[in-house]
Amino acid sequence: MHFALIISFMKCSEFLAQCNSWLGRRMFLVVLTALAAGLFFPLPSSPSLAKVAVALFAYMTFITALETSFKDFLCVIARPWVTLWVLLLVHGAAPLLSWTLGLFFYPDNYLVRLGLLLGALTPIGVTSIIWTSLVRGDVALALAGVTVDTLVSPFLLPLLLALIAGQAVEVDYRRMLAGLLWMVTLPSVLGMAANELSRHRLAGFSRTAGGFTSKLALFGVVYINAGVVAPEIHWGLPVAKMLLAVLAAVAGSFALGYLGSLALKDRRHGTVAAMIYNVGMRNFSFGVVLAMAYFPPAVAVPVTLGMIFQQPLAALISYFIRRPARRSPTASLS
Repeated sequence: MHFALIISFMKCSEFLAQCNSWLGRRMFLVVLTALAAGLFFPLPSSPSLAKVAVALFAYMTFITALETSFKDFLCVIARPWVTLWVLLLVHGAAPLLSWTLGLFFYPDNYLVRLGLLLGALTPIGVTSIIWTSLVRGDVALALAGVTVDTLVSPFLLPLLLALIAGQAVEVDYRRMLAGLLWMVTLPSVLGMAANELSRHRLAGFSRTAGGFTSKLALFGVVYINAGVVAPEIHWGLPVAKMLLAVLAAVAGSFALGYLGSLALKDRRHGTVAAMIYNVGMRNFSFGVVLAMAYFPPAVAVPVTLGMIFQQPLAALISYFIRRPARRSPTASLS
């Protein structure tokens, strides 16, 4: 009886691992399907839905953190230069680019400019690790970027938002900081602690049931936020203009990752790939949660539209940078 249960458990675990792997290679479909569902089946805005979205996002962060440890984090601190360069591009160059694009496209619409800026200021997307792995990039560097950025974003995001955007919109920065800590920092610390206490056995869970359910959680977060924002999107020429501005901002972030790699002495394929995805990808679902919680609904529209472009662009980029990886894992992109 016990042996049969063990066999069933192993088969179930293997099936979930296969499902997780299948979804991992098709993350853009997960996001686009959830986005389409939200746009075609809107949801009423309510505090309960916001709490569900926050809980789902915290769960995704926790599962992701199960694959790293405090030792890994300390190793990054010991050799922080590339990671610090990534963070400078993510929280310096990319927000300035988005704010400049906002001034160009929307000189008289502060809320749209604020939405473009908020999209650039959100933490590095966890899916950047998946894409880095798929193109045989430096997964350790990508994971370090996500981990460090997750820990520092609660402090940097409110500060940079105030410095760049000013005080035209009243925001409770203390409440925002607390929200970031609950959604990102605390789950990350708990995930790393659980990984350490389990002697890394829980890392396997993050690649089976944990990984599969975290992708379902991502679907839920995107659907809830897109569904709540959908009534604010009035399709027509104004939205077409906004799509163009958002496309320029998202593509520009990926380009900054590649251009930033030109400053490195050691431009191995793995390092360049990790930089492109770390700098280019954002947790837009997290940005929408913030926008809906602390700003007028119009601010969330550009952040939501960013989801349309990010995963397809990541897939397109993988097509171009995966080919040299097949010839040599350390092939240079220069």
